Amino acid sequence: MLSQKVERVLSHCRPEQLFDLAADVERYPEFLRWWIAARVRRREGDIYYTEQIIGLGPIRVRFGTQTVLRRPERIDVTSEEPPFRRFSLSWIFEPQPEAGCRVSLVAELELRSSVLQRVMDRVAPAAIADIIAAFEARARGLFEPNAGTGPKIR
Repeated sequence: MLSQKVERVLSHCRPEQLFDLAADVERYPEFLRWWIAARVRRREGDIYYTEQIIGLGPIRVRFGTQTVLRRPERIDVTSEEPPFRRFSLSWIFEPQPEAGCRVSLVAELELRSSVLQRVMDRVAPAAIADIIAAFEARARGLFEPNAGTGPKIR
């Protein structure tokens, strides 16, 4: 099973802003190169269920997830649908004493196929780093006072 944690401190963002950005799964294909599609199928209070398609090179993976929102501290995304034996992705948002927010992305991925698991073990660390970098760039564009690109979300 692949297990990885990536952290960033974004001095220009509040936890609530980053929480909303990470919770908006249907916009992932707009700025995450790995995401081809994401659609919320059902909502039940602070839980929603999605259908997602991600692509790693020529490989396309369609799967469903359950997302639990604990605003503004944490988002937990899980799945046991094929091709995953275990899919766990957690976003953790911690306010910093001076300003900003520490964002942690914790991923645990295990596939049912040992062949696909070997591929995942090779590409997933770079993919997870790309995900956090894309979120960081998106947050800067949306929330940084002088970014000058894209609309500002308040």
